[in-house]
Amino acid sequence: MPAESIFPDFVLGHPRHHKTRPQGVPHKQKPKARPPKGVRDKVPFYGKLPHYAGPYEVGIIDIEVPAKSPRTFSNIKRHGVPALALETVLMTIYYPAHLNVKYNVDTPTAMQRFRPTWLTRPRDQTSRGYGRFAALPEHLMMAFFFCTTWYTKIPAYKNARLAEHWPPPGEASTGSRKAVDIEGKPPDQGPEKPKFPLIIFSHGLGGTRTCYSSVCGEFASHGFVVVALEHRDGSGPRTHINHSDHGPGSRHCTEVNGNVEHKEKNTKRSYDTVDFIFAKTDKYDTTPGHQVDHELRNAQIDLRLAEIDEAYQVMQEICAGDGDKVAARNLRVKPAIGASRVGLDGIDWSSWKDRFFTEAVTMVGHSFGATTTVEVLRQKHRYKYITQGIIYDIWGMPVRPTSEERESRIRVPLLGINSEAFMYWPDNFDVAKAVITEALETGHPAWLMTVRGTVHISQSDFCILYPHLASYLMKTTIDPVRAIDVNIDASLEFLSRVMPKEVHCEQPFLRRMSPKKFLDLPSLDELPTEHRPHQKWTAVRLRVQHEARKRLTPGARRRYWEKLQRSGEGEVWLHINPDSMPALEKCETCRIPRWTEIDRPKSRE
Repeated sequence: MPAESIFPDFVLGHPRHHKTRPQGVPHKQKPKARPPKGVRDKVPFYGKLPHYAGPYEVGIIDIEVPAKSPRTFSNIKRHGVPALALETVLMTIYYPAHLNVKYNVDTPTAMQRFRPTWLTRPRDQTSRGYGRFAALPEHLMMAFFFCTTWYTKIPAYKNARLAEHWPPPGEASTGSRKAVDIEGKPPDQGPEKPKFPLIIFSHGLGGTRTCYSSVCGEFASHGFVVVALEHRDGSGPRTHINHSDHGPGSRHCTEVNGNVEHKEKNTKRSYDTVDFIFAKTDKYDTTPGHQVDHELRNAQIDLRLAEIDEAYQVMQEICAGDGDKVAARNLRVKPAIGASRVGLDGIDWSSWKDRFFTEAVTMVGHSFGATTTVEVLRQKHRYKYITQGIIYDIWGMPVRPTSEERESRIRVPLLGINSEAFMYWPDNFDVAKAVITEALETGHPAWLMTVRGTVHISQSDFCILYPHLASYLMKTTIDPVRAIDVNIDASLEFLSRVMPKEVHCEQPFLRRMSPKKFLDLPSLDELPTEHRPHQKWTAVRLRVQHEARKRLTPGARRRYWEKLQRSGEGEVWLHINPDSMPALEKCETCRIPRWTEIDRPKSRE
């Protein structure tokens, strides 16, 4: 007997004649259609990640290789040794997978055709790291993850073949289910196999290489190769650095070549553990009203930039057809800690040769990763291969001051997407606006927008895995999967406008563009305040007036729903666009700045 026939409306959280999820807060729009779920994804009361909305299935590869230039950063120490050191680089590559990937994974045994767990291995250590990060008992946090997401799988296939087909144009869906494994025709004057753009993704505080799998996987499902780094700068909950017995990657080699120090008691095991590093002066330096430890954050940014350099060199090797050399250096193989049973088995590295662009790379980051992205974009002389950037809900307090010299300012197109919760943090929002304005002042198109009803973690997987906690504790008013859809749609629209022509031409993602044009919305004159929280909850949650009545009373809930549907321009508020800089001459067709003799940059690498 269905629950709707037993329980009244106030228990269900929605009227019985409405086919909505019982989230308690009305949703603006439904998420996109996605492929059918498997049995694992239908287990009740357990965290699940939805399949991706793009036309491709997704493959996933984990790689950890020794750094070519090991070294330490700053004099900050913990437990008597330097806390910030570059020894190895750990990353997960999300990429478009071949047709019928479930059955065409070229591995020796069927046991290797599997999806990796969302909680990075070893799961007990990662969950304990989150307990330390959240200042909660580690055993309780491990029990919490065990009961909610211990067995949650990422909807991507380990070591799958790289896609060689073009997707069909338009939306290929059947009712509410998206059809997959459909091959389209290649462009008339284009290559038989698509060549995919490259994205480098930097996570925020408390993040890992998998906790943004929804965003990274969505990009991959639309035809991008995404490199998600796991930073070893003490910004993640817990990560492990593997060491080889001898040669590059060994403790001896990093100590000799990079002056890296190790705790003597750890030398008996083959790995080191890096936990979240709290600021010594104020462990709450990430919250509004507290002073940021700039020494720590600057050193972390410097280490992150070095990791981005190292990861890019690895991708250059793979694109050059030398993936087997990368595999030979890979440290994430059994019995190393955190390694899967398959390692890199079954990958045909020759099929990766010249299959993605190593130029015109997009830099993307969330929170502290967005701060990292800003610093990358400012160092154009160092990162000439990065030609545009996307910052998701930037944590602006550690952003370095803007330089007076043009060469040290942002000189590439930039998109900023804020959460509504961070929009109500005045100091942080001022930094977000200043960063976008910096790109506009150098003559490059830039946009800043807010996705309504979202909080800071809405661009990660946490709101999807814990939707009820996000709704009841953080007061989100948007479907968490729909929040990801809006972020991806706006990002793809941005990339379709600013990517260089040599990469932009005939890209697969252009065949599945959303009809909505978020970047063409009119900009707001003043900020809304309806969901502004009390000061003590700034940047943490939203505020819903008369929340109990709206949750429990069907009439009030319906009126609130209708009000949301009538208000504003829908799901997005646009704050800054290229039209915000009237001094620049604009192109009438694409509405982005056109170079004039006065504002032309000295170089347009």
